[in-house]
Amino acid sequence: MKLNLNGIRDKASWERAGIALPKFDIQLVTENTKRAPTWVHFGAGNIFRAFPAAILQKALDCGKYDRGVVVAEGFDYEIIDRAYRPYDNLSLLVQLRSDGSIEKQVVASVTESLKADPEFGEDWARLTEIFQAPSLEMVSFTITEKGYSAAPADLERGMAPQLIMGKVTALLYERFQADRMPVTLQSMDNCSHNGDRVRQAVLAYARAWERAGLVPDGFLAYLTDESTVTFPWSMIDKITPRPDGQVREMLTAGGFEDVETIITSKNTYTAPFVNAEETEYLVIEDNYAAGRPPLELGGALYVNRETVDKVEKMKVCTCLNPLHTAMAIYGCLLGYTLISEEMKDGDLRGLVTKMGLLESMPVVVDPGVLKPADFIGAVLNKRLPNPFMPDAPQRIATDTSQKLSVRFGETIKAYQSKGLNINDLILIPLVLAGYARYIKGVDDGGNFFTPSPDPLLAELQATTAPLEVRKGPQDMSCLRALFSRADVFGVDLYAAGLGERIEGMAAELYAGPGAVRKTLHKYVSVR
Repeated sequence: MKLNLNGIRDKASWERAGIALPKFDIQLVTENTKRAPTWVHFGAGNIFRAFPAAILQKALDCGKYDRGVVVAEGFDYEIIDRAYRPYDNLSLLVQLRSDGSIEKQVVASVTESLKADPEFGEDWARLTEIFQAPSLEMVSFTITEKGYSAAPADLERGMAPQLIMGKVTALLYERFQADRMPVTLQSMDNCSHNGDRVRQAVLAYARAWERAGLVPDGFLAYLTDESTVTFPWSMIDKITPRPDGQVREMLTAGGFEDVETIITSKNTYTAPFVNAEETEYLVIEDNYAAGRPPLELGGALYVNRETVDKVEKMKVCTCLNPLHTAMAIYGCLLGYTLISEEMKDGDLRGLVTKMGLLESMPVVVDPGVLKPADFIGAVLNKRLPNPFMPDAPQRIATDTSQKLSVRFGETIKAYQSKGLNINDLILIPLVLAGYARYIKGVDDGGNFFTPSPDPLLAELQATTAPLEVRKGPQDMSCLRALFSRADVFGVDLYAAGLGERIEGMAAELYAGPGAVRKTLHKYVSVR
């Protein structure tokens, strides 16, 4: 079985292999989109193919929509040349289930793939044509948080920027010139208040160009008028790891031929297939200036801005991100390299389960559209234990100092504001105490390890320098310099009434080889 338009004509072979094929007329949808495009997406990576493109496929399959999506890549152009065009823009989506099974389908909702750079003249001309089209409704992005930048050097390039947001702004100027037609710029990246990131970058370019006299005064007014251009927020959540060797073997055994892992010169890992977890969420602020594709037909939730914010807070403060950080800290200390393996450890599973359900849930922000209990249940029973997810505690531990204030500090502040008993918190303090042991870089066996990259690592390690991992009592007062830092923990833990207790837990964790396991088991059992 070859992944191209000709190859999928042999429907019987694909059905025998358990691979679902598109139910819509691909040629008709392609023609409709070519004539009157409604959606262009920047960022041709794995998350786009596994989620937004797959959501659109559901809308197309049900017969209630007839336009595809045009994808544009503004950073790694090899993705277009090697992962899209040789396969007629088709991809094979492999959903990885927590029970070890997989679900496979061919995704054909992408009708064109373009390189977003004037260097590629024909592609750029097509993008310009799309931005000038009255039918265009939405421009969306999965370009990572770092993609929303407007570097000073790029601003000085005028109307020939190199960064993706500068190119998008140049294309928006084309739309402005074509009768100031409305459009929505929709971030689908996993970062807080992501629509504001798009808006800030676009306006930075527009203001610089206006100062330089390169665009008329009306362009900035066009971009800041919500009747013409909007920048909604969204919350997206789905894990799409690199192409997995186990998945590749399963596909090959079933007769699927296009399983080559593609590694570009910019170190992007992709393939004709995309493997992704089964759980997914896309919650979007319904604020569109020119209409939108009906992604609710594929499972997207359209809500107001306040609800998007609540969903994000539920995720990052309670139901997912704090659990990840707890697994990262103690996973590194106990020598684990896979989150899924950690979930087989009774103490670690008990840590995140009890911390989430007993300590965080009493102050959870309930968004109304997703039940917090259902969300955290999926995390504990499907997402973290998924054997296909090659996620490592070492990766999740990156930049931990930048995450603690939101992932734990907000819960502590909520306990204070609601008048709840701060002494009911046991496992959250244990995680923070574990951080003081983690930055020491000594695992539970007494072996040195290198903590993951973090901008404050060296500075925070200095606070633990007087400490040793040894049996017998030692003065832990040096940790006051760490646990009083509201910039790291969101609160001064001593002022919050937790500092001394966390110090005591840290003393237990530092009490020689095996102390991490012993202390973890003790407090998880108590809770």
